[in-house]
Amino acid sequence: MGVLKKFEQRLEGLVNGTFAKVFKSEVQPVEIAGALQRECDNNATIWNRDRTVVPNDFIVELSTPDYERLSPYSGQLGEELAGMVREYAKQQRYTFMGSIKVHLEKAEDLDTGLYRVRSRTLASSSSHPGPPQGPAASPSGYGYPPAAGAGAPPMPSAPPPGRPGGYGHPHSAESPRPPAAAPSSGTTRHWVEINGTRHQISRSTLVLGRSTEADVRIDDPGVSRRHCEIRTGTPPTIQDLGSTNGIVVDGQHTTRATLRDGSRIVVGSTTVIYRQAEG
Repeated sequence: MGVLKKFEQRLEGLVNGTFAKVFKSEVQPVEIAGALQRECDNNATIWNRDRTVVPNDFIVELSTPDYERLSPYSGQLGEELAGMVREYAKQQRYTFMGSIKVHLEKAEDLDTGLYRVRSRTLASSSSHPGPPQGPAASPSGYGYPPAAGAGAPPMPSAPPPGRPGGYGHPHSAESPRPPAAAPSSGTTRHWVEINGTRHQISRSTLVLGRSTEADVRIDDPGVSRRHCEIRTGTPPTIQDLGSTNGIVVDGQHTTRATLRDGSRIVVGSTTVIYRQAEG
């Protein structure tokens, strides 16, 4: 079972009273969990062949309505999210410089349903030479190296070449470049799910739109005739085709984004779930 699915099931076990309200939020906790995984992947720094360091201190910026819904449960939710990051890091063989923390903050410039994730590496004051705790993070948008004398080699002074120095505004035209995908031992199947219907992606591209000429037609007045295109490359991506209302991928407005199994794409008022599987 995947890390995100386990996380979602743990939260479902808490939906008696408090967390029932959280799940009515425009931003779902499992979406934040997926974003934290991507933040680790996008900021992973290889120190040597046995050690890949990722961030351990995360800030999730939310719109005012979403923050007000989630903040009463921020302590418990933060602990669950930190546990999810720790489990994902173990699976990916990442390491940390210190304890994992996840904080929620309000961002006035974000609309309901959108969020932003920032991260940094913070070395524990009590850390000493020896194996790190788990996932360790490379510096990201507002990150900085661990303090001197923390018992670890110095962090790089700048992000790796070619990687943007943080997420920036959610309407940014580019998403952070993902890590290289591991080679697959078999054929990968791709499909999308729209309103419970599965649409197989049998070619290298799939155009979504309101026109009958689109590969998958979406009957939604908020969707342009040729709205966006999914490309099944390595990694798979989605590209806006100059639509009127744009696309939202995993809670962030963008014109291009990398997709992973379970990515949520919103076009107009329609949600499209991207799926992929080996075999």
